[in-house]
Amino acid sequence: MRWELRLALVAFAAMLAMPSPAWSEDFYKGKTLTITVGFPPGGGFDANARLLARHIGRHIPGSPSVIVVNAPGAGSLTSVLHLDVNLATDGTVIDAFNFGLINDSLLRPDNTKVDFRNYAWIGSISEDLTTCYVWRQDGPKTMADMKAGGHYLFGGAGTGTSDDINTKILARVFGVDLKEIQGYGGSAEIRLAIERGELDGDCGTWSSLPEDWPKNPKFHAVYRTGTSVPEGMSPDIPYVVDIAPDEAAGQVIRFLVGDGDLGRPYIVSRAVPADRVQILRQAFAATVKDPAFIGEAKTMRLPVSPKTGDEAEKIINALYATPPAIVAAARKVTE
Repeated sequence: MRWELRLALVAFAAMLAMPSPAWSEDFYKGKTLTITVGFPPGGGFDANARLLARHIGRHIPGSPSVIVVNAPGAGSLTSVLHLDVNLATDGTVIDAFNFGLINDSLLRPDNTKVDFRNYAWIGSISEDLTTCYVWRQDGPKTMADMKAGGHYLFGGAGTGTSDDINTKILARVFGVDLKEIQGYGGSAEIRLAIERGELDGDCGTWSSLPEDWPKNPKFHAVYRTGTSVPEGMSPDIPYVVDIAPDEAAGQVIRFLVGDGDLGRPYIVSRAVPADRVQILRQAFAATVKDPAFIGEAKTMRLPVSPKTGDEAEKIINALYATPPAIVAAARKVTE
């Protein structure tokens, strides 16, 4: 066979292997994209997913309809595990889960048997900014006040979630007399329990708090997990690393809260065809820049500080490259 013919055949084979925009549009046209959420309705993860669902469809070729399905369980781990087992892997299912599971997969690999490097990352709507607070009329104004304030009951939505990790930081790094009550379905249930007087506080996402709570005299926040100060938050609430007992504790805390950079993450199964992953990544990136999306997010008090799929994968790889000594020290805090 002459080399010209061979070259032409190779070029033709390569062209067939390339993803076609037309095929991609034909795939999503008339289909339904499902966003599964690992928590019940009413919390921050659910609110963000429903906001995304209202806008992302028009940025996907073929304009599929988009629905949200709540699939709570094990602090959202159940929804992650279902991606490769019970759900379609053709690009029609995206999962939203608690970012705290990322570090938990490093801290407790026997319990959270997930390697988040093995999923295709679509992106994250915003970083997480968790606030640990007490709901008491005479509540603490500082960490020192909290340590001197007696016994506290905090709520939990699952071991390894961000609220669980931060509650353990309070108890085991700062020495607060605190008991964590697990079994709540999500942040909405925890807030109701606080209002009923069953709990004294929580370590919850700032954007999930009712708008009037920070203004209530019963609300007393002792730290935040991000370096930024979002709208509505008092600048007097300290960044947790800045008030760490010592430098070593600060390194451990920084690792434990580091996955908050991916506070509202979205993934799909690694089995999803690469061209469809790329379509979803591009649609996600366009959505979080869409003025209509941003405007509605602002109305809902949902922060938007997005990460692309590529940026999310870099953060994941960096977390999994954390020195073993720091991971071991962090594990002692969370055990």
